[in-house]
Amino acid sequence: MRLSPLVLVFGLAASSLAVPGVSQRPDDQLTPKSVALVKQGEASAAAGRYAEADDAFETALAVDPRNRAAFVAMARVAAKQKLYGQAIRFTNKALSLEPTDRSALAVQGQAMVEIGAAGRAKEVLAKLQTVCAGACPEATTLSAAIARGPTMAAAKPAEKAKTKTN
Repeated sequence: MRLSPLVLVFGLAASSLAVPGVSQRPDDQLTPKSVALVKQGEASAAAGRYAEADDAFETALAVDPRNRAAFVAMARVAAKQKLYGQAIRFTNKALSLEPTDRSALAVQGQAMVEIGAAGRAKEVLAKLQTVCAGACPEATTLSAAIARGPTMAAAKPAEKAKTKTN
């Protein structure tokens, strides 16, 4: 009976000690299989096989959900397919893992330009310029895209004119 409080105190102290995880990896170490799948997906995307590329990127994320490159690559594929909202969602996931990812910011900004959100794209450009100490190609490309404006909006009046004449 006298030892009960003492045992309880030692039990609480022992249970509050941190136990190191044996199988935990640092955040910057990705599974080699996931990295290989991203490379495979990038090759498929370069060849124009977007469905294969998406499959490879999704598998890479299933293997290692911390693979930012897979999210950014999926965003690029979505943008090529003119799925700009989906591209923004994928870049948001990449930016939740690393808020200063220059390639994710650039893809996100260009997708925002394409949907006509120039104000938001300028905010992304400002963030990108703070991330880049000096001039960087991502900021230059995004700045040019903002100056050019959305290509999607330019195509719509031309399509309307064609349908009116027919």
